[in-house]
Amino acid sequence: MKMKKRMRKSTSFPSIIPNYNSLFEENEDDQDERSHTAWNRLAATMFKEYAHLETHAKDADEPSDHNLFQIGAATRIFLYQNALKGEWEYVELLLDESPNIVRSAITRNRETILHIAAGAKQIEFVVKLLNRMSDDDMILQNEFGNTALCFAAASGVVRIAELMVEKNPNLPLIRGFNNAVTPLFIAVSYKCTEMVSYLLSVTDLNQLGKQEQIELLIATIQSDFYDISLWILQRYPYLAIMRDTNEETALHVIARKPSAMDVTKQLSSWTLFLNSRIYRKPVTKTLAHELVVLLLTNVLRILPEKKMLQFIKHPTRLLNDAACTGNVEFLIVLIRKYPDIIWEDADDGKSIFHVAIENRLENVFNLINEIGRLNEFTAKYRTFKGRNYNILHLAGHLATPNHLNRVSGAALQMQREMLWFKEVEKIVLPSQLEAKSNVTSSQQLEAKFNYPNTPKLTPRQLFTQEHKDLRKDGEEWMKHTANSCMLVATLISTVVFAAAFTVPGGSNNNEGTPVFQQKFWFTVFAMSDAVALFSSSTSILMFMSILTSRYAEDDFMHSLPSRLLFGLATLFISIVCMVVAFSATFFILYHKANICIPTIVSAMAILPVICFCVLQCKLWADIFHNTYSSRFLFKPRRGKLF
Repeated sequence: MKMKKRMRKSTSFPSIIPNYNSLFEENEDDQDERSHTAWNRLAATMFKEYAHLETHAKDADEPSDHNLFQIGAATRIFLYQNALKGEWEYVELLLDESPNIVRSAITRNRETILHIAAGAKQIEFVVKLLNRMSDDDMILQNEFGNTALCFAAASGVVRIAELMVEKNPNLPLIRGFNNAVTPLFIAVSYKCTEMVSYLLSVTDLNQLGKQEQIELLIATIQSDFYDISLWILQRYPYLAIMRDTNEETALHVIARKPSAMDVTKQLSSWTLFLNSRIYRKPVTKTLAHELVVLLLTNVLRILPEKKMLQFIKHPTRLLNDAACTGNVEFLIVLIRKYPDIIWEDADDGKSIFHVAIENRLENVFNLINEIGRLNEFTAKYRTFKGRNYNILHLAGHLATPNHLNRVSGAALQMQREMLWFKEVEKIVLPSQLEAKSNVTSSQQLEAKFNYPNTPKLTPRQLFTQEHKDLRKDGEEWMKHTANSCMLVATLISTVVFAAAFTVPGGSNNNEGTPVFQQKFWFTVFAMSDAVALFSSSTSILMFMSILTSRYAEDDFMHSLPSRLLFGLATLFISIVCMVVAFSATFFILYHKANICIPTIVSAMAILPVICFCVLQCKLWADIFHNTYSSRFLFKPRRGKLF
């Protein structure tokens, strides 16, 4: 009893605090909402008195400016939480008592209430808060120099930005991040499309320095705002030759964005307008194409040829950047504008053609192949004097993992490497086929000294040495795949072979003929069972031939992939026919009554067929593409360049 009295006494509230117990007795469904409201009102009342005392205490010793310690930690937390949730009525109680709180920093990074509400996208809260703020209050910056408009720009809520700019039109030109970037730049970096459009309309770009303008132009390219990039470049053509703080130019940035320019023709202005809201991707790619044309036009017009060649080689070589990423459309525009650029080599002697081979880029290879002067590339290329290192050696090196992983499986990767080596072998000079070089790795290729102890290798010997691990992995992958598939094929052949002698319904005792021999579904059963047996047996033979192969390098070109492809195809046929035979059995047995049973079984029997297709379709497609479509892999498309 004493314990109960103590508990009762300890849980009772002091009489000075209003009694809110009645709020929780009316309706259980509204209990959480009412309790939340009651406690927030109670907290607001307490913090109002506390903030009043704190502010007056601080006024005696400190000036009333934007200071982190102008209000206490409890009040800051209270304001922060309510600004995040947009609960204005509780903040209003504090502001009625202490209006200067709108200037107070409420976070460690010195953000004000407006910063937090703008970042939290609380539109109604911001509307009411702005009515209590002056123009000077709105330009307050946090620890990193960001105004509340910077937060709004990052949030993407245009209405909040409009309210701020209407009250203080100077906000768009107040830089954030320690006076480094404008709110427009922030919106571009965060890819807030509608916010970018609005801030662009209220930001006077003439008030920006040239360095800020080029930073903004490059940011729009990186964020895929090519329509805005064009708009800026048309007004400030000199930006085409300017560099950002990383020494990058707009051309270098877009050269490394192949997805932006995958388009073969430009659209008219009317088509752009009609498709802008439906076919966003084609429009974006067309705008990127127009941007590159305009950039190159301005560069060629402003710079003399000698300076232009220096311009495209710094900080990296423009052609190589585009070639390494497979940006064929960029190369087409570049070569059309300045055809002689294709003969410009890098400092190590590599041309765009060698970069295409080194990075295994078929589309770039075919583009240069269209010119029809490959012999000039191959004949003149020597990385270093006396090394006797030619372009076929370059094809003999193992491709980097990111290029190898474009196809699945070590065997298919080995096949793709062989295809590249054989294709380059067709275009080199006869003397280069057996040329020996002591450069046996990419590290040695980039070094500036000789390796006297390194054995000299022909291109084919180098290919064998570089790909020995990949060949071994390909062999293991092939054997593992063949073993797994052969096990399944063996099980299927065993089942369907036995089913041929244990036909559904049994046999006639006198003649030994099947009882349901004249039925349609029995014919379906017999045919599908026979096809399943023959196809599974063929599949077993195919996979057995893979297991007994010698796994030479040339076998990975066509022999092994063709066997695997045919084996998978016959295995799939055997699975389908086995399922059909199984379903036909139910139609034979239940052809008169309970017809729903075979129907349901047949529907369920489709599941393993679908699973096999989903799980093995990509592998089958990759094998087919690499084996039979490879003949078109290195065929140039005439008329694409000129």
